[in-house]
Amino acid sequence: MGRRAWVAGAAGVVAALLTTGDAAAARRPDTPRHGGRGRRAGEGELRGVWIATVANLDWPSEPGLSAAAQEAELIDHLDRAVALRLNAVVLQVRPSADALWPSSYEPWAQCLTGVQGKDPGWDPLGTAVREAHARGLELHAWFNPYRVANHTDPSRLVASHPARLHPEWVLPYGGKLYYNPGLPEVREFVQDAMLDAVSRYAVDAVHWDDYFYPYPVAGQVFEDDAAYERYGQDFADKAAWRRDNTDRLVRGTAERIKEVRSGVRFGISPFAVWRNARTDPLGSDTAAGVQTYDDLHADTRKWVKEGWIDYICPQIYWNIGFSAADYAKLLPWWADTVRGTGVGLYVGEALYKAGDPAQPAAWQDPAELSRHLDLAAGHPEVGGHVYFSAKHVKADPVGAMARVVADHYRTRVRAPR
Repeated sequence: MGRRAWVAGAAGVVAALLTTGDAAAARRPDTPRHGGRGRRAGEGELRGVWIATVANLDWPSEPGLSAAAQEAELIDHLDRAVALRLNAVVLQVRPSADALWPSSYEPWAQCLTGVQGKDPGWDPLGTAVREAHARGLELHAWFNPYRVANHTDPSRLVASHPARLHPEWVLPYGGKLYYNPGLPEVREFVQDAMLDAVSRYAVDAVHWDDYFYPYPVAGQVFEDDAAYERYGQDFADKAAWRRDNTDRLVRGTAERIKEVRSGVRFGISPFAVWRNARTDPLGSDTAAGVQTYDDLHADTRKWVKEGWIDYICPQIYWNIGFSAADYAKLLPWWADTVRGTGVGLYVGEALYKAGDPAQPAAWQDPAELSRHLDLAAGHPEVGGHVYFSAKHVKADPVGAMARVVADHYRTRVRAPR
């Protein structure tokens, strides 16, 4: 969202970055249950769940489990998705410049065995694709393009890691290591690494989350001056150059996916605020402390308007009535943004907030998420919802997911294509 607790760091960070206001006292409208009938008949509806692997957030439950135990846990997530009448899983297969398949470019992921580069004794992505499809589920392969590690010590990476073989590609920032998006060779490499999976497996989509240039960290500088001096002469400022670098990665990946495997969709799940209206009249009626255009150098609106991506899944991770970023205001903004573009709109939902005592009062109500779907039913541009994340789908402490299923997912439906 930002995303996902700290899945990559954003959800916890974003709460601090938003201008909070008095959201807890906000009243939410009670609207009739539509059960998704706002969509045109026969179009399908995406009902997805994110399965995060970085730091073993969702799966595997811990590193070092046997191959059989890992597979059993994965199957359990897939079976639960079927039982809840979902139709897609978004599996994180490249959490930190490492891989959940026998990659030609990067080492085996640390989350599997606890040791980066160690063969887990099975093929998680291949198994996930096969078993998801056997259950009528789509498998969206979720990649993080630039994050290398959730620490800043390259020596902790396996010796064969590309970041160690090419230290000039890597920059530390905010306690993490990142590939430098300003280097053409980096952009080409990360595309190669991701497309390796697309060439090997019949995934239904390539999916990115909200990490492009890193979220701002007070008092720290992303030291890409050398790359800017080399490649940024034609731009008005560094911010414009950075946005162009991100545009190049998005546009180039979209083109290459079609070359590698026809029918594979390309979707991106950004932080939900492109720009605040006070910054740009085209922006949303929000007061967010992070704007993807300005802070992450990700022009998410442009990608939709240019048709570079097949779907966008903004992480609208706030409750109805939240003053700084109201779900009821962001949802129609995104519906208006995609209208007429042919780009699908699925809404990222913060299931992890439901029942969390640290969250505003709205999230203590099991019906909050169901109300989100009520609102979405009035916008035919909304083609579905994706829930963060799998362990919260399983735990469902206040029954928020069960309420969504009872109110809106009474029968199984196909995913939109």
